[in-house]
Amino acid sequence: MTKPIDISIIIVNWNTRDILRDCLASVYAQTQGIEFEVIVIDNASSDGSVEMVKFEFPQVILIENTDNKGFAAANNQGMRIANGRYVLLLNSDTLILDSAIQKTLNFAECHPSAAVVGCRVLNPDRSLQPTCFMFPSVLNLFLSATYLYKLFPKSRFLGREQMTWWGRDDVRSVDVVTGCFMLVRQEAIQQVGLMDEDYFMYAEETDWCFRFKKNGWDCLFYPDAQIIHLGGQSSKQVRVEMLIQLRRAILQFMQKNYGCAHYLLGKLLILLFFAVRIPVWFVVALLPSKRLKAMDMTKAYWLGSRQILSGK
Repeated sequence: MTKPIDISIIIVNWNTRDILRDCLASVYAQTQGIEFEVIVIDNASSDGSVEMVKFEFPQVILIENTDNKGFAAANNQGMRIANGRYVLLLNSDTLILDSAIQKTLNFAECHPSAAVVGCRVLNPDRSLQPTCFMFPSVLNLFLSATYLYKLFPKSRFLGREQMTWWGRDDVRSVDVVTGCFMLVRQEAIQQVGLMDEDYFMYAEETDWCFRFKKNGWDCLFYPDAQIIHLGGQSSKQVRVEMLIQLRRAILQFMQKNYGCAHYLLGKLLILLFFAVRIPVWFVVALLPSKRLKAMDMTKAYWLGSRQILSGK
C-alpha cells in the first residue's frame, strides 16, 4: 500500500539550470523521515534545465511549458496535480539546510490554524535575509518611498512595511510569508483557492496571504528551520523590467483589494518612490565599481516614472 504524501514540493524554473540542480540535490539530501514528491514546472527555459532534470533527477515530476506563464500560473499547475497534505512553494535559487522541510512540517502540524508557514532565510554568506512583511497600504507605500527606514531600521514605525526592526528570531504571526519558501496547508487551499493568475510575477503571495487572512487563517514565521536563498536569479536576467514589475504588482494588489481611491494614491506614492531614487542612483553611477547596476536602477526608475505619468 502506498504511503500518503506529506508534502508536494513545487519548484518553478526559468533558465536557472545549475542553481536548480543544487536546489534539487539539497532537497533530496536534507529531507528524510517524511513522504514527499517534487514537481518542477519549467517556464520554457532555453538553458538545458529540462534535459538536466530528466537525466539527473528522473524521480521528479516535470511539467514543460512552451511559454513563460509566470510565477502564479506555473505554481498553480503544480498544485493542481499535487498529492501532498501540504504544498511547499520553493524557489529554484534556494538550498535546504539541516532538515528544514520536515522541521517546518512538524511545526505546521502543531499549529492547525496556520494556512502558511515560512522559515528563516539566509544569504549565501549565512547573514540574515529579511523575509515576511506587511500588506501594502497607503501608509506603508509612503514610508517605503523615503529612505528613513534605512536610516532608522530599528524604528517600529518607519520600518513597519519590511519589519526592519525584527531579527526573524522568534515565532510570529505575519501578514505575508515570502514566496521563496512557503509551506501551505491543502485544507486552506481547498477553501480559499489557488493563486490569482492575473499576477505575472510579484505580489501573488501577498494576495494569497491576504485571502487566507480574510478567511480566518493565520500566516506564521518559524525561525528554527533555515534555508539559503540566492535571490533574484531569474529576475536579474531582466533586471529593469522586474524592478518596474514589482511596483506594478503592488498597485495591482491595491486596486483589487482596496479599491480605486487607494489605487490612485498608491500611484502617486510609487511615483514619489521612483522620483526620490532617480537622483540617488544617478550619483552612484558616477562610481566606476557601481556603474552598471546604478545605470540599470536609474533606467528602471525613470521608465517607471514615465509609465505612471503616461497612465500605464
